[in-house]
Amino acid sequence: MHRSISTETIASIAGSYRMLKFDDTLTVYLSLEFVDMRKSINGLSLCIAEDLACNPQDRALYIFYNRSRNKVKCLYWDKNGFVLIYKRLEKGRFQFSKSLSGDVYELTHQQLSWLLAGFDFVQMSGYPEFEFGSYA
Repeated sequence: MHRSISTETIASIAGSYRMLKFDDTLTVYLSLEFVDMRKSINGLSLCIAEDLACNPQDRALYIFYNRSRNKVKCLYWDKNGFVLIYKRLEKGRFQFSKSLSGDVYELTHQQLSWLLAGFDFVQMSGYPEFEFGSYA
């Protein structure tokens, strides 16, 4: 059964994740291979270095999910140590398109909020920016 959700509801749910507000320079990456959720900071750092060929201490947030897609772990380096964020859905799965390809997918901060709120961030989109060419 498909439910219709109002724009206000989406904004309210996605807005609740603003407590995880990150610096705009932070890049967000979603690993497209599932990960054993028993891995913690050291294991996920190794995945970042070996599987994604990235530096775990870069200004980036790396998102990993389990096979069932009901758990995600986010790891990032913050000045003098790693920060690990873990979310488990009590019902349902994290939504993202299976059409994504490669090892890693770069998300916007808005897409991160949508993902954590349970929405398919690939199918979501905000209004496009509009700029007037002239005001005359």
